Amino acid sequence: MTNRETLLGGLPAAVYTTDASGRITFFNEAAAALWGHRPEIGKDSWCGSWRLRTAEGEPLAHGDCPMARALKEGRAIRNAEAIAERPDGTLVPFLAFPAPIRDETGEITGAINLLVDISAQKQAEIQTQRLASIVESSDDAIVSKDLCGVIQSWNAGATRLFGYSADEAIGKHVRMLIPDDRQDEEDVILGKVRSGQRVDHFDTIRKRKDGSLVFISLTVSPVLNGAGKVIGASKIARDITERKESESRIRMLMREVNHRVKNQFAVILSMIRETGKHATTIAEFDTQIRNRIMALSQSQDLLVDGDWRGADLADLVSNQIRPFAAERRITISGEPVLLSTMAVQNLGMAFHELATNSAKHGALSSDLGTVEIGWTASDRFRLTWKETNGPTVGKASRKGFGRIVLERVAPLALNGVGHLSFQPDGVTWTLDAPLDLVRTPAP
Repeated sequence: MTNRETLLGGLPAAVYTTDASGRITFFNEAAAALWGHRPEIGKDSWCGSWRLRTAEGEPLAHGDCPMARALKEGRAIRNAEAIAERPDGTLVPFLAFPAPIRDETGEITGAINLLVDISAQKQAEIQTQRLASIVESSDDAIVSKDLCGVIQSWNAGATRLFGYSADEAIGKHVRMLIPDDRQDEEDVILGKVRSGQRVDHFDTIRKRKDGSLVFISLTVSPVLNGAGKVIGASKIARDITERKESESRIRMLMREVNHRVKNQFAVILSMIRETGKHATTIAEFDTQIRNRIMALSQSQDLLVDGDWRGADLADLVSNQIRPFAAERRITISGEPVLLSTMAVQNLGMAFHELATNSAKHGALSSDLGTVEIGWTASDRFRLTWKETNGPTVGKASRKGFGRIVLERVAPLALNGVGHLSFQPDGVTWTLDAPLDLVRTPAP
């Protein structure tokens, strides 16, 4: 073994030599380890790898490898990339630095090649490319900045969220995204980042290029260099406008539910109080209060079915009268009216009291009796309940809960006037009220 081979044999880098015709004359153990193969000295040519591929992964003939090119072209080649395929199928990307060896006369007598395993670098490149692809395709805004707050990177998600292109944002201070009344947030965030802390899911508000504000959830993580020193921060911002709007709607609905529940309690307490004044026995009280609460519940069901926007007047009338009489004895006429929540509750009580009284004492207590309910809704809301062909009715001398509902509670709730009259063949009730309090406002 020559002195040169002794020297090269101890190197940690992969090195081998060939003669002028390309036959391998020497290789060190580092080269054998890279190839995963030990070529035959003086027999195998150009490269000791079992098989070769181009940097793109295509098959590469040994006669076209970097060493062969260097000998054929008579010149050194730098950073020639290729892939060695080991007998076990492992692929090892490497850089080759082949150079001809010349004698004193300049004649090529052989060549030497240094091989550098770049597997780790390639894997890092793949990971970096994959990460870059993930960042760029993310729906979230992903931004990096240095410890001074200057933007260093800006993905497509950030452009969609904030409106600035990467060229407009990179190199600018991140404070351009922060509303004036929240500028101190950046000092707090940078302070935590410098100490190596992470900021998780911080809900805040940021400013778009057009000046509009957007609710975001912000996560900030320190960026470290190879020595583990904090050199910047990575920020992920997610648009939570829909979530905030949903939370706002839920809060509004809860307030509305609370308001309506309190109204229901007030109505029920009034029912209990007034029913208790006029009921003569506990059994009568129990029956009347149970029926009135059930009627109120039926009105609520109509509101729920209508998503609390209101209920159709014809449906409300039918819903309250159906338990007391066959449809042939009831006539309902009037243009479609979507009642407000207030109107549903109060008219529902009124119809229940009218139907209950009619079934006990009025037209619906007689086989021939009928009830006509009609209304108009042009300039004002006018409704009439008229019973006919019932037993002779005398004027009621006692003001029970039903009469209070018809003459006071329902009309006053709708800022209207209710009138109850006792005709010989049946009761008539009329209601005149402003249309805007009876009907649900148009969206």
